[in-house]
Amino acid sequence: MAGGEDKGWEQLSGHIPEDVCKRGLVSFDLSSGVYIIKSFNMDFKFCAKDRTISFASPEGETFLRQFGDFYRLSSLWYLNATKDIPLTGRLVLPQNLNGGEIFFRGSHVLPLARLAARYEAGREEFLSNGINVLGGSAAAYGDAAVVLYPYPKVPVTLILWLKDDEFPARVECLLDTSSEFHLPIDIIWMVAMMSILLMQRAPV
Repeated sequence: MAGGEDKGWEQLSGHIPEDVCKRGLVSFDLSSGVYIIKSFNMDFKFCAKDRTISFASPEGETFLRQFGDFYRLSSLWYLNATKDIPLTGRLVLPQNLNGGEIFFRGSHVLPLARLAARYEAGREEFLSNGINVLGGSAAAYGDAAVVLYPYPKVPVTLILWLKDDEFPARVECLLDTSSEFHLPIDIIWMVAMMSILLMQRAPV
């Protein structure tokens, strides 16, 4: 993973900032030479020259402490590889993307059951954490649904069905079909995992 990060920083330093910003819908501060990505309602600054990531809030520090390895590598992939294409608006289960069988293997299985248990009777809490804490938006699916934005062009939709007398609560994770054109499947898995774990740990 470290080697992948080194290669990612090297590639990023060779890109034209205007091109990166257009492809990834990120911004670039010319005076400081940093790219700014808004992820989960937090701003992160990527300096290719110094190979550093900085943040503007305590939440950013906590996030990087928890997900630093995943976030550094997935962000470098995003900045380097994102295509200049729009979202399709068509949602798909991650396992139905090319190479998506990874989502059925061992530790790669997404912890959706634990997320469902957290919110089994908590529709409003689910929406509040997704929207107010993590900067997502509501969607009209299931009993409640939020669209999270780990990256501007790779939204993650989480759909909650509440527990009832017949069935336990469940959650589905869906991705825009364009995601596989921006990121390789193992990086998409990291992005989905971060989204689910953040929702699971989010405060009321």
